[in-house]
Amino acid sequence: MNKIISIILAFIFLVPLGIMAAEPARTDPPANAAPIITGDPAKTPSTLNVEAIKKGEALTLSRCIEIALSKQPSMLASMFTVSSYESKIGQAQSGYFPQINLSGEYNRLRSLSSSNSISATNKTYDQYIGTATVTQLIYDFGKTPTQVNIAKLNADASRSDFETTRATTIQTVKQAYYGLLKAQKNMDVARETVSQYEQHLDQAKGFFEVGTKPKYDVTKAEVDLSNARLNLITVDNALKIARVTLNNAMGLPDAADYKIVDSLTPVKKDVTLNQSITVALQNRPEILATGHRVNAAEKNITLAQKGFFPVISGAAAYNRGSFNEMTLRNDGWNAGIMISIPIFSGFLTHHQVKEAEATYNAAKANYELLKLNVILEVEQAYLNMTAAADKIPASELAQRQASENLEIANGRYAAGVGNPIEVTDAQVSYTNAKTTYIQALYDYNISVANLEKSMGLK
Repeated sequence: MNKIISIILAFIFLVPLGIMAAEPARTDPPANAAPIITGDPAKTPSTLNVEAIKKGEALTLSRCIEIALSKQPSMLASMFTVSSYESKIGQAQSGYFPQINLSGEYNRLRSLSSSNSISATNKTYDQYIGTATVTQLIYDFGKTPTQVNIAKLNADASRSDFETTRATTIQTVKQAYYGLLKAQKNMDVARETVSQYEQHLDQAKGFFEVGTKPKYDVTKAEVDLSNARLNLITVDNALKIARVTLNNAMGLPDAADYKIVDSLTPVKKDVTLNQSITVALQNRPEILATGHRVNAAEKNITLAQKGFFPVISGAAAYNRGSFNEMTLRNDGWNAGIMISIPIFSGFLTHHQVKEAEATYNAAKANYELLKLNVILEVEQAYLNMTAAADKIPASELAQRQASENLEIANGRYAAGVGNPIEVTDAQVSYTNAKTTYIQALYDYNISVANLEKSMGLK
C-alpha cells in the first residue's frame, strides 16, 4: 500500500516538472519587428502616481506628459489589459499540474425487507459517500506547451499595445500643450490689436477736435475698435477651450489654475526620410504587437493539429462510504493510466486546422498592410514637417514687413497725410501676419511631434 502511494505521489509531482522542462522555445517576431518589451507596465515609472498640480504652478511639456501617463484612464485600462493577458499564461500553465477534486454524496434510501412474508416491512437508512480524485496529464503531444506559448505571445502583444496607448497619450498631450501655447500667443496679438485701435481712436478724436480730420475718422476708429474687441472675446474663448483640452489630455479635468512656460520656438529635427522609416519599422509598438499575434496565429495551427493526437493522463482516487442503519463501512482506492485517442469527430479537427491556417494568413497580410501604413504615415509626417519648416522663415519675413508697413501707416496718419483706411488695412495685415507666424510655429512643433510618434520614439 505504501509503495503504491509513493508511486502516485511521484507521478503527481514529477510529471508536471518534466512537461514544463520539455516546453518548446517560442518563435521570434518577424525580422522587422521591434525588440520585445519586458517588465510589468504596472510597475514602470510612466504609471506611478505623481504629485498633483499646485495652484499657480508653471508646467513644462515634460511635466504635463508625466501627469498624463499617471492620471489618464486609458493608461490604466491598458495596464489592466496587460495584467489580464498575463493571467492567461497562468491559466494555460495550470494544465501542467495535477487536478485534485473532492466530492461527497448523501442519500436517504428506503427499500423493501429481504423477507418474502406478507408482513415484510420497509427499511430506511442513510448513505454517505466521499471521494478524493487526482488526475495528472502525462503527455498530450505538446498541446499544453503550445497553449502556454500562445498565451505568452498574446501577453507580449498586449504589452506592445500598452506602449501604443502610451505613445498616443503623449501625442495628445503635446498637441494640447502646443495648442494652449498658440492660443496664449493669439491672445497677446488680440490684446495688442485692441490697444492699437484704442490709440488710433484717441488720435482720431484729437484730430477731429482740432478740426484737422472729419468725423468719419472717429467713427471708423470706433468700428475698428469694436471689431477688435469682438475678436478678443473669440480668442479668449479659444484660450479657455485650449486649457480645458490640455486638462483633459492630462486626465485632470478639474486641475488647479496653472501656467505653461515652454515656447513655440522651433527645434530643428535633423533626420532623413529613410532614417525615419527605418526607425519606425524597428520601434513602432503596433508592428511588434502584430508580429506577436502573427506568431500566435502560427502556433494556433500547431495547436489545432494536436487534435489528431491522443492524450495520455493518469488518475488516482480514494473512496469511502458508510450506511448508518446497517453499520457498514467500506473504503477503497484505484489508480491507473488513461489514453484518449480521437478516431472521428465529424471532421471537426480538420476544419479547425483550416480555420487556423486562414487566420494565420490573414494575420500575415495585416502585418504587411500595417508596415505599408506605417511607412505612409512616416512619409506624410516627414513631408508635413519639411513644409512647416519652410513656412517659418517666410511667415517671419511677412510679419516683419507688415510691422514696418503698420509703422509707416501710423506715421502718415499722425503726420496728417494718411487716412484711416490705410491704418486699418495695415493693422489687419499686421495682425494676420503675426497670427500666421504663430500658426507656422505651432504647425512645425506639431509636425515634429507627429513624426516622432510615427517613428515610435518615446
